[in-house]
Amino acid sequence: MLLALLLIGLDPESRAVDMAMARSVAGWNAGDIDRFLELYSDDPTTSFVADEGLVRGKAAMKVRYQAKYDFADPAKRGTLTIERLDYRPLGRDYALYIGRYTLRYPDGHSASGPTSVVLHHEAGGWKIVADHSS
Repeated sequence: MLLALLLIGLDPESRAVDMAMARSVAGWNAGDIDRFLELYSDDPTTSFVADEGLVRGKAAMKVRYQAKYDFADPAKRGTLTIERLDYRPLGRDYALYIGRYTLRYPDGHSASGPTSVVLHHEAGGWKIVADHSS
């Protein structure tokens, strides 16, 4: 309900990107890595940059996430939220989404940082083609 209220008044593309991000976050919080990664393009040049360096392709991203987080254990995976800080179209089929992610753990600690993603509007909807999170 809250998400629906927040999306009122947004342009259709911005709203579609926010909904796609929300589905990905819901996948993370359900412990479903495949659902979390659905937001990423299947293009082999799709890139993810974090402290560990550059990873290319959704399959390599899945390996990275599985090695870093225990998706079966919510205490080790954490609960994810993403706050949108900025959104702007980059032409007709691309958009920039800037946000802040937060992982909250049951023991009370959290991890948070900035995230910038470039999305491409593909046949299956908006998909991340470049992700930089730190």
